Amino acid sequence: MDINSPTRPTAQRTIARAGSQQPLQRPSPHLQYIPLTDSFFEQEVVVDDDLTLIAYGRKYSNLRAWVFTFLCFFTCGIFYLLSRWYCSLEMNVKTYPCILADADWICVKNQWGEVSIQKVSTVAYGQKNSATFPRTFNNLALPDEPIELLKYFEYRYFRFLLNPLTGRFEPNYAWTDPQWTSVVSCLRHRDSNDEIKQKYSIFGKNQVEIAEKSNVQLLIDEVLHPFFVFQIASIILWSLDNYYYYAACIFIISVSTTISNFIEIKTNIRRMRSLSRFVCQVRLFRDGYWTNHSSDDLIPGDIFEIEPGSLNIFPCDAVLLTGDCIVNESMLTGESLPVSKVPIPDSELSNLDFDAEEPASSAHMSRYFLFSGTKIIRIRPGPPTEVEHHVRNSMNGRRGALALVVRTGFNTTKGSLVRSMLFPRPNTFKFYRDSFRFIGVLAMISFIGFLASLYNFIKLEIEWQVIIIRALDLITIAVPPALPATMAIGTSFAISRLRKSNIFCTSPPRVNIGGKINMMCFDKTGTLTEEGLDVLGVRFTLSIENEMDCPFTEVPRAQLRFSRLYRTIETLLPKPLVINQRHSPLPLANTSMPSIGNGPISLGISGASIFHAKEPGNPNLEVDYPYPLIICAMATCHSIKVVSGELVGDPLDLKMFEFTKWNIEEDFSSTISKKSGRLHATLTVRPPWVPAFDTVAKGSGFHDEVYTELGVVKSFEFASHLRRMSVVVQRIKYSNSIHSQTIPEEPLQAPDKVVDFEVFVKGAPEVMRGICTSESLPKDYDEQLKGYTHHGYRVLAVAWKKMEEHHLSTILKMKRPDIENDLIFLGFVIFENKLKPGTLPVIRTLNNACIRQVMCTGDNILTSVSVSRECELISSDTKVFVPKFVSGQSHEEDAQIVWEDVDESGATVDSVTFLPNDPLSNGDSNSERTNLIGRDYILAITGDAFQWMLEFASDESFEKMLVKCQIFARMSPDQKHFLVENLQSIGYCVGFCGDGTNDCGALKSADIGLSLSEAEASVAAPFTSKNKDLDCVLQVIREGRAALVTSFCCFKYMALYSLIQFTSVSLLYSLAQNIGDFQFMYIDLCLIIPVAVFMGQTEPYSSIYRKRPTATLVSKKVLTSLVGQILLAIAFQFYAFMWVRQQPWYDPGHTDMENEEYETMENTVVFLVSSFQYIINAIVFTVGPPYQATIWKNVPLITILIALFSVTTVLTLNPPEFMSEILDLVEIPYEGRVYILSLAIFNFIASWATEKFISPLIAKFMSFISERIDMMYINPQTDFVDPTFSLKRMAKIRKWELANKRFKIIQDGFR
Repeated sequence: MDINSPTRPTAQRTIARAGSQQPLQRPSPHLQYIPLTDSFFEQEVVVDDDLTLIAYGRKYSNLRAWVFTFLCFFTCGIFYLLSRWYCSLEMNVKTYPCILADADWICVKNQWGEVSIQKVSTVAYGQKNSATFPRTFNNLALPDEPIELLKYFEYRYFRFLLNPLTGRFEPNYAWTDPQWTSVVSCLRHRDSNDEIKQKYSIFGKNQVEIAEKSNVQLLIDEVLHPFFVFQIASIILWSLDNYYYYAACIFIISVSTTISNFIEIKTNIRRMRSLSRFVCQVRLFRDGYWTNHSSDDLIPGDIFEIEPGSLNIFPCDAVLLTGDCIVNESMLTGESLPVSKVPIPDSELSNLDFDAEEPASSAHMSRYFLFSGTKIIRIRPGPPTEVEHHVRNSMNGRRGALALVVRTGFNTTKGSLVRSMLFPRPNTFKFYRDSFRFIGVLAMISFIGFLASLYNFIKLEIEWQVIIIRALDLITIAVPPALPATMAIGTSFAISRLRKSNIFCTSPPRVNIGGKINMMCFDKTGTLTEEGLDVLGVRFTLSIENEMDCPFTEVPRAQLRFSRLYRTIETLLPKPLVINQRHSPLPLANTSMPSIGNGPISLGISGASIFHAKEPGNPNLEVDYPYPLIICAMATCHSIKVVSGELVGDPLDLKMFEFTKWNIEEDFSSTISKKSGRLHATLTVRPPWVPAFDTVAKGSGFHDEVYTELGVVKSFEFASHLRRMSVVVQRIKYSNSIHSQTIPEEPLQAPDKVVDFEVFVKGAPEVMRGICTSESLPKDYDEQLKGYTHHGYRVLAVAWKKMEEHHLSTILKMKRPDIENDLIFLGFVIFENKLKPGTLPVIRTLNNACIRQVMCTGDNILTSVSVSRECELISSDTKVFVPKFVSGQSHEEDAQIVWEDVDESGATVDSVTFLPNDPLSNGDSNSERTNLIGRDYILAITGDAFQWMLEFASDESFEKMLVKCQIFARMSPDQKHFLVENLQSIGYCVGFCGDGTNDCGALKSADIGLSLSEAEASVAAPFTSKNKDLDCVLQVIREGRAALVTSFCCFKYMALYSLIQFTSVSLLYSLAQNIGDFQFMYIDLCLIIPVAVFMGQTEPYSSIYRKRPTATLVSKKVLTSLVGQILLAIAFQFYAFMWVRQQPWYDPGHTDMENEEYETMENTVVFLVSSFQYIINAIVFTVGPPYQATIWKNVPLITILIALFSVTTVLTLNPPEFMSEILDLVEIPYEGRVYILSLAIFNFIASWATEKFISPLIAKFMSFISERIDMMYINPQTDFVDPTFSLKRMAKIRKWELANKRFKIIQDGFR
């Protein structure tokens, strides 16, 4: 079974099978967990979109365990260490394969190839199959028997239960109770105490509790890490060789590093635990009584009370049964905006299926769900019902909303977020893979040196004890223990610099990956543009015969037109709009509006029409409310709530409501309000000159004046798939007489009375035209819409209709489709969204750096195109083609799409190849099609077209769309996520920058996710910026490139250091000599460590170069550089070693390997030359521009290099006597010392020339030879579809295929 084969990520979860060409569609939920063999030895589980695993059954054997213990003792613990590093080794020795039902251990392998061993736990249970595995039981005709023993295992905080009906494990997160058929059923059927205890066996405690290892376990893990074991072995070896000082220094450094890592791990765990752990008191309804419990005791099926003031954060995932809530879901969405929650209908509750629809990503289901970790802004109880009477009987008069627990612990949305932080996607960056491979190469070199030294020492008749120590010492030299630490130095400095710029990184390896970004995705609103929207103005509809935009003189059945743009409410209503002086504080004579005359008001309705109604006893239409319908729509059709006297809601809704300058009221708890029946309205709004209800009812001086406010009795929240929201409104009249009960009861006080209601709807203009009557749409509807969207404005369409003579109870039961139809279009509300000041410079910089940029937004496609042109994401003369369904819908496989020029030039592109069908410019119909292929044009796609291509288009066509498309509009959060994954699948290194609103999935899956939100959900992104300016994108890329280049420099430097020292020791070993203890200390502690540390401090270059730095150590450029410097170092050392032996003043000196006495000229010369070489390579390997700042700006590095060069020069020309004694330097004639210094200078010149000129030329030559070799093995007739390609082009394509750069092949096809 292979789950590592790449497949195209789709909206459907898939099961990838070995040898399959296409991913299989996800089976039905009860068949999801499929055994791979008839004997049930192994099983594949699709846990979620991010995790697929295979479970293998393993049985523990006592005999095998004894064999494992014997191997550990026999190998002196080496086998134990190997089993810790490779867990499958211990599993294969201690256990043997078995069927899953009999397994004691489960071997789990995920899609990334990571293997772990999990213990199978067994608990006494007793519940029946139907209650534990309801969906499986309902689909199998088997007897309902109790489960005596329940088996389960846990993996990454998922709990998998063994289903005895199928013999396979199933996760518990999708469990639902068959009795959840209605709210009534949930309230009446409660679990007994025994059932509650049994449920704890399934779900455990309601805790997002991160397991924390003990201090001893953490220390053992650190000490037994492969590199630390290697360091300890090296220290022991050095101690046996009497290198006490050097061993002591390395021991102190190793212990300090381990303690630092230990403290950091403990700090991170405590931070994560404090973020995830939450406990509070909740009131549960159990055994017929309300009792207080800890939130840890919650289990699915519990009913708890949400009372104002008693609960601030939801401790679990629940559905709202009664009442209504306003919550802040910034923990989930990253956006600190209030979200309204309504009780779940019985139809939705009975069909609850977490496998089919995840509530957190479903706009439809999320409105009923209270997610764990979200903050409560406001709670209101629902109206009392007979059903919940017996539930309320012991609440001591306290009333709150009721909720049903559906998920607890790590199964909640908060648990999923914490899990994503604990187990991020494995890092597959080439640099890290190649670095470990290179360490393996160094180990092989050291082994060869070990064998050579062994042979030489035997030949020299050295004692065996000394031979073994010296030979093993060579391995510690060739593979430096400090190599991993020095590789991370550049990343650490980069993170520190980012932190100073208020950019925080939670995943250090992602810093280096940022240096390879070649694709940047941007959200629009809040990222490229300013956070909020401002109302530019409104344009309502009115008769074409109305020349003055007058709201009063409508003509029946006349064609409608748009009014001019009204930018403020004052320009729309210069004076209080008054028809009857009873409603106005100003006399009729003061209004500038034309007189109505004596005749009745016209039946013509438009956006300029005012509220009207048929009054009892008056057959004519009487103007009743002096405001145009479009203003009433703006005042009522929103999701604004009043919390502590403040208006909270979507910024767009707030701006729209503020434009009207109306007042809003939502608290109807006063005695008068209750008495008047206003509780039937969820909120009321009124014009600024209308006094408040309670003020009129209580006050005097209002006489018999009757006022009217608009009450919202029913609302349908904004649905992303419908792209609209709606409200049902009723006029509420009140006067001073209400207090004395001298006027009749109003309609809202009598639900059974037949009254009139008004419906207001707002939404995307594209969908609104489909639910409005054609007569109410002006002829230039599309023209006006395109005009505004082309200029980057966001447009909302508003509509209205009257529902005459309905019962309130009937209205409350009506479904959304019954409300949102046959509407009368009222007009457009136009919003402007300005670019951020820093957007244009950032986009230009990225364009100059040849980093592809795309916009991924939920906004209108024409607005997105306009903003893209404004910010220069695409050039102003670039042709943009957009999709249009000519037949079928986005969910129909046989639907057809055409791609048309957004500017309506008549040009189109082929819907499969995306090559132009028509000339793109100048109307030149005679132009050849081949001349059009290279023209500058891009695609812009909508979410529904993207979804259709994702599910039904061919892979070739879909990938071509991904490469050619620059604007992704009307994209849902899931679609953004799938976009990022599919871009990665064709070879892009993808960055995503968003404000966190609906981008969490994309931010988490991108190679570099940069969130501009400080909300809790944004911690899932690798980078978070407190600054909203887009310059943070450039900073991350610059730092990433600098860190990546620095990591290469440090790696090359440390590799060359080890090989230089390996060469020195090997040369001296040939004469039974070695480098002295203090010489080692001078090299490692004074030369290597300071230089390596300060090399990492080099800052990034100020601009972003158009070519990215390499990310592989096996590239020709890196290998030629490294090999060239190694050969130079060996050559100069070998020359110096041979040169000194040929001088007339040569003295062989005294050497004694057993007593470590090496007072020889060879030792001195090799030590001095190698010391210069360490300094030389530090200078040569410091890259500088265009990825790093020039070396002269790294003051600490320059200072330490000058100091070290000065000290080494003094040691060469005229060493102080005490230094000569410490370092075992022998006397050499002055001319010999000058020659050594000259040799070092010449070495520097040769190394610098090799690095800057010779190595690049050799790399280019090798590339040329490699290309020619590839061309020799290409058969144009069989290897490629198009035999007309040149051999050079074919070789490039083959190279891109091997590197998994599909996007480059597609780009080449468009040229």
